[in-house]
Amino acid sequence: MSAKFEKKGTNEGVLTFEVNQDSIEKGLKIAFNRVKKDISVPGFRKGKISRQVFNKMYGEESLYEDALNAVLPDIYEAAVKEAGIDPVSQPKIDVTSMEKGKPWEITAEVTVKPEVTLGEYKNLTVEKQDREVTEADVNERLTSEQERQAELVLKEDTAAENGDTVVIDFEGFKEGEAFEGGKGENHSLELGSGSFIPGFEEQLIGKKAGEELEVKVTFPAEYQAEDLAGADAVFNVKIHEVKAKELPELDDEFAKDVDSEVETLDELKEKFRKELAESKVTAAEEAVKEAAIKQAVENAEITELPGVMVHDEVHRSMDQFLNNMQQQGVSPEMYYQLTGTTEEDLHKQFEAEAEDRTKTNLVIEAIADAEGFEVSEEEITAELTSLTEQYNMEIDAVRKALTDEMLAHDIKMKKALDVITDTAKEA
Repeated sequence: MSAKFEKKGTNEGVLTFEVNQDSIEKGLKIAFNRVKKDISVPGFRKGKISRQVFNKMYGEESLYEDALNAVLPDIYEAAVKEAGIDPVSQPKIDVTSMEKGKPWEITAEVTVKPEVTLGEYKNLTVEKQDREVTEADVNERLTSEQERQAELVLKEDTAAENGDTVVIDFEGFKEGEAFEGGKGENHSLELGSGSFIPGFEEQLIGKKAGEELEVKVTFPAEYQAEDLAGADAVFNVKIHEVKAKELPELDDEFAKDVDSEVETLDELKEKFRKELAESKVTAAEEAVKEAAIKQAVENAEITELPGVMVHDEVHRSMDQFLNNMQQQGVSPEMYYQLTGTTEEDLHKQFEAEAEDRTKTNLVIEAIADAEGFEVSEEEITAELTSLTEQYNMEIDAVRKALTDEMLAHDIKMKKALDVITDTAKEA
């Protein structure tokens, strides 16, 4: 084929290759069979025109574009393999020659995977992680359970304090005009929760049930509703009720309410201690792995990160996030409406991490290549089985979605991660 790649930038270049006569003829047959069924010619039944007659009437050249489209994917893939490049973008194809009786000459502008120079990635030393469970940890867990078991008790003729819950009606005004979304009735608000505009909740402290007041606030400069961002507003508020949070006593009865498998508070504490120990060990192991991977990526050098790779990573993350939302019954349109955001806002949200994830993936792939991992049929079968169980799918469905090459790539990536994390040490 004589495929040739010429670099035109750090990660950009032009791939030049040919379509030989055998491939051209194959494409012409496919193209002719597609068009002939719609052609009516005197002396022939519809769709039965011969290739020779077609060529005389319309010219073989009329099939060239369709013929090229039919064979180009396979030809391009072969050219990429022969040139030894790894494109990360869709090619911009240009036909330089389609002369009859000669190979067709094609060029493709492509962005290729950047070069990665690995640094140290084995036997890395990371910060030692805390796995000790203290009495303070156990008490914090008990306090959290107390909060969950707390009851709200009505306060009669008593001023609201930080931590109390007030039931209010409110309506907001900007420059004397009520604004959309600024009204609510019988709304329960925990003072100090920070769930309302900054400065709102503090002005209700010291007020009693039955009181009416004006609350003056300034919306944050980055507020999602642009017409309110940075604006001054006044809320007319009426307090219907003030409720205090009443915590249960820390005793054996409380323990049994929290966990039916224990009889005493001491038993509950011991159970919490064991659960916290397990979670701390898990968290520490994950932290060590993340720190080691981060260090391996920082130790590597990447010539220049192609923007198209970061862009694709952003959209993969967005698609995954929106698919998860959809599984919960929230469509993309509904999500944007509920959050007051746009597709562009979501894009920016994922941009921050996309570059780091792209760099990490490139380094892990480079490590897999450097280690020369091989993947057996047994490993591919095991990976398939794992995926069918994880996603509750039939094995044939997984097979259709993932090729052996894709599965082998994922297995190699896991092996590369293991090389980093299994050899990491804490100090």
